[in-house]
Amino acid sequence: MNTNLALLLLLAPFLGFLFNIFFGKQIGKSASGIIGTLTVAVSFVATVVFFLQINENKEAIEIELFNWIQISNFRVNFGFLLDQLSILWLLFVTGIGSLIHLYSISYMHDDENMHKFFAYLNLFIFFMITLVIGSNLLVLFIGWEGVGLCSYLLIGFWHKNQDYNDAAKKAFIMNRIGDLGLLIGIFIIGSLFSTLDYTTLKTAIATSSNLDITMISIAAFALFIGACGKSAQIPLYTWLPDAMAGPTPVSALIHAATMVTAGIFMITRLNYVFDLAPEVQNIIAIIGAVTSLVAATIALVQTDIKKVLAYSTVSQLGLMFLALGFGAYEIAVFHVITHAFFKACLFLGSGSVIHALHGEQDMRRMGGLKKVMGITFITFLLSSLAISGIPPFSGFFSKDEILMTAFHHNIVLWVIASLASLMTAFYMFRLLYLTFFKEFRGTEHQKSHLHESPGLITFPLIVLAILATIGGLISLPTNSWLNHYLAPLFSKEAHEAHHFGTTEYTLMAIAVLGGIIGITIAFVKYIKQNQVPAEDAEITGFSKVLYNKYYVDEIYDAVFVKSINGLSRFFRDYVETSLSAAVFGLGKVTNELSYQGKKLQTGSIGFYLFVFVLGLSAILTYLFLAQ
Repeated sequence: MNTNLALLLLLAPFLGFLFNIFFGKQIGKSASGIIGTLTVAVSFVATVVFFLQINENKEAIEIELFNWIQISNFRVNFGFLLDQLSILWLLFVTGIGSLIHLYSISYMHDDENMHKFFAYLNLFIFFMITLVIGSNLLVLFIGWEGVGLCSYLLIGFWHKNQDYNDAAKKAFIMNRIGDLGLLIGIFIIGSLFSTLDYTTLKTAIATSSNLDITMISIAAFALFIGACGKSAQIPLYTWLPDAMAGPTPVSALIHAATMVTAGIFMITRLNYVFDLAPEVQNIIAIIGAVTSLVAATIALVQTDIKKVLAYSTVSQLGLMFLALGFGAYEIAVFHVITHAFFKACLFLGSGSVIHALHGEQDMRRMGGLKKVMGITFITFLLSSLAISGIPPFSGFFSKDEILMTAFHHNIVLWVIASLASLMTAFYMFRLLYLTFFKEFRGTEHQKSHLHESPGLITFPLIVLAILATIGGLISLPTNSWLNHYLAPLFSKEAHEAHHFGTTEYTLMAIAVLGGIIGITIAFVKYIKQNQVPAEDAEITGFSKVLYNKYYVDEIYDAVFVKSINGLSRFFRDYVETSLSAAVFGLGKVTNELSYQGKKLQTGSIGFYLFVFVLGLSAILTYLFLAQ
């Protein structure tokens, strides 16, 4: 029963992919969209069944399909591990994935390749499920690479635009850099423990009295590099903002609930490995805090609505890594869940705005949309309050837990994270005010066609806005259901509810006050003073540095891309030319020798006998002298 249900959970999206690839064009756009959506909904229902079962029995479900690799005492099974972590992840992967598929039926209806789009979405969900439910690191790696491939296909979906193709290649190549680190970590783990199975590995670490902490730390650091690539942390974060080249549902799927959370999932899954490497945990916390602040500063001045949300995602991921670095895995997971709710809503809300404006993404050409897009505005407002950490919305609870944990571990990192949170409130309400308030700044043609998006677009927004509002209830400070639910996963006792005293209430008040200050500054600047960024105004000073994203892309291009291109040209023009000349030279020598040799073939039998006698004499002479 469990095996069949797990296979249904995994294979339903894959069957949707196959059907849409081979028959999607023939059955029509709407039918391909419905089939693609239903297959993911089936996976969601199967996940709910497993969730109810595990929540009742409190025991993980392990399913071994077949023995995959057997080399001496090293054995890898192809199997599934359905426990509290994997099921929790699948709930929002398949649940929010279903809503994004439903949204896409309307959003992508005018695209001639809509069936391909749904096929790629289904394949993406299939690989994400594979990543999450795999019972060992090798199955995880299949899903890990699969979502990388699908991100390439989806980001470059509108492939007639070369910039979009470049963005897809950038995402693919930069992820491969991180994946090399993941592979090295997997090899080291396999070498140390002769297993890649999560359960066996956890038991081996818990029972071993002679652990090689140095090698484990190297493995943990290599795995973290893999997480940096997939979850867009410094220095491998620049691909994520460029991933906005894909259709908006792709942005929501990648940024909110699936691909970018893979790194957090992997570190949380291997928490017993990272707990043995405190130096690596310190690095994770520092990288997370710095990433959060850097991305937040860049988002302050961006004018593309999706770019603001993209850098917001990088910043929020930084906060999650900050929690991971402190060993607060359940708090990181909590923020992953709340972030999935409000960020999916924000991206889909931006898509609703772009849909109404026929592709316009520049906030300087928006404004006044709340008058005609009431549902989109309200859902966007609720999600903006959630990400800004305003109570009682979901983001307040998860972000407050992270900041409180940071304060108790490292004051400097708490200050950095608090500044990033204040900036989050500012740039999110800057986006909200520029998009929905004051007068419309677009063209008259756009103004005459302004309208609320259809029901298939607004329904997912409403559901996600509700979740963004009440999602924090799963982990209240005084009674955390989530902490108790995840407790069996961790080798040490999960962070229980904080004892609330003066310090904790003060920290909470500071966090809320920071959010309110950010919102107020944005209100004064963009509503009271009406400081809309002018399109033709020259950006100067530090704002120019922020607008150009600290010139990191240009630095990477100068240091890495141009260097590699130059090296490639050197090998092409000199090394390859020399090697080719040598190879062709040998061919010419052979040709010349054979040309001269064929002159000996005169047809004279007497000459042949003479040469034969000479050869035989030479052989006999050699044999005689050798004696």
